[in-house]
Parts: sequence; C-alpha cells; structure tokens
Amino acid sequence: MSSDRIVDARGLSCPQPVLMTRRALEESGDLPLTVLVSTVTSRENVIRFGTSKGLKVSFEETPEGDFRVTFSR
Repeated sequence: MSSDRIVDARGLSCPQPVLMTRRALEESGDLPLTVLVSTVTSRENVIRFGTSKGLKVSFEETPEGDFRVTFSR
C-alpha cells in the first residue's frame, strides 16, 4: 500500500496547480493524491481536471484557509 502523495501548489496562480496535478498523475498514477491550493479558482480548476479524468474528488478547507483536494478511484 502506498502512502498519500501531496502536491503543494499553495500560492501559485492558475494554470500552475492544474499543470502540477497533471504532472503528478502522469509520473505515477498512485492514488490517493492530495493537492493543496490557496484560492477558490485554483480549487475549482483542479477539481474540474480530476473529474475530467474520471477520478473521485473531494475537498476540504484547512484551518489556514487553504484547500485540500483529494483524488481517488
């Protein structure tokens, strides 16, 4: 069983969070994959990307006000 992988895209503007997510999935399809983002726009774009790939997507807001988006099968 693999451990959770994390992509830290906090503070980056779109399309960087989506590009980083795509790269992480291409390098290794291991899931779950968690992506950390700072803005609602980045959150929505990363979620849209994941659902377009047929992945289950969930998210939560962190105590710091960032967002944790998690992809699974």
